[in-house]
Amino acid sequence: MSLHPEFLTLGHIARDVQADGSFALGGTVTFAALTAYHLGLAAGVVTRADAEVAALLPTALPGISLHVCPSPHTTTFANQYHDGFRTQYLYARGADIVEQDIPVAWRDHAGIVLFGPLAQEMSPAMITHFPRRSNTLLAATPQGWLRRWDETGRVWPTPWQDAEQVLPGLDVLILSHDDLLPFADDNREEADLLSAHWSRFVPLLVATDGRHGATLFEHGVARRFAAYSANEIDPTGAGDVFAAAFLTHLYRHREPAEAVDFANCVAAFSIEQKGITGIPTLAQVEHRRQGR
Repeated sequence: MSLHPEFLTLGHIARDVQADGSFALGGTVTFAALTAYHLGLAAGVVTRADAEVAALLPTALPGISLHVCPSPHTTTFANQYHDGFRTQYLYARGADIVEQDIPVAWRDHAGIVLFGPLAQEMSPAMITHFPRRSNTLLAATPQGWLRRWDETGRVWPTPWQDAEQVLPGLDVLILSHDDLLPFADDNREEADLLSAHWSRFVPLLVATDGRHGATLFEHGVARRFAAYSANEIDPTGAGDVFAAAFLTHLYRHREPAEAVDFANCVAAFSIEQKGITGIPTLAQVEHRRQGR
C-alpha cells in the first residue's frame, strides 16, 4: 500500500441493510477505491465509521490505504420496495467529515481526488481545501448533496442550491441521469437541459444513463456514448465504478472521450456479478474494448 495514494476518495462507507437483516458494505468510496485499485492505481479512502465497521475494512478493502476516523454510527441505508417502486431510508448517519480528517500528505500528493458524499456528510466547501494543480483532477459525484431525509429517515431528493458556486472549483462532475429526474418532473429532456446548464460551470461533466450509455459535456458540447452490452445481475455501485474508471483513464491519457468509452466498458463488467466482485482488471477491460 502506498503512503501517498494516487487516487483519493472522501465520503462515508455505508452499511447497506439486506432483506434478511444482514448488511453489505457500500458507498461511493468503497466501489470507487476498489475500481481504481483494480485498474492499477494506489487508492486511499478517508471516511468515518463505527468501531465494528472500521474493524472490517482492512479485510473488505484489501490493498486500499484507509484513514478511518471514529464515529458513533456508520451511515446505514435500507431500500424498501412496494409495487416496483423503491423507497430508501437512512437508518443512521456517521459523523461529518471535516478538513482535519484528511492526512496532509495524502491531500498534497494525490493525482485524483473524488468527493463522494452519501448523506451531506461533508460541506462542498471541502473542495476549496484541495488546490487546483495542472497534474491533479478534482472530481465529485454529488448524489449525497442531492439527498435529504425526514424524521422517519425516509430519503427525498433536494435541489443542489449552491451548484453554480461549487462547480467552478472542480475539474469533473460525474452524476447519474436518474439523480436529476426528480428536479425535472421525471422528464428526460428536462434532465438533459439541467446537465447542460451545469456543464457551463465545470470543464467536464459526465451524465451516466444505465443501458443508454453516457453523455460527455466538454466546452459546452455534448457527445453521447453507447453502453456496452452486459448481462445485468446487480447494478449496485455501477455509477461509482464508472466514475473511478473515467477518472483513472483521464488521469493517464487526458482524453475525455476515450475515458467515457473506457468507463462504460468497466461499468458493464461491474453489473455482471454481485457487489464488488464484478469490478474488472485493466487487462479484462482492454480485451473487451478491442473486441467491440
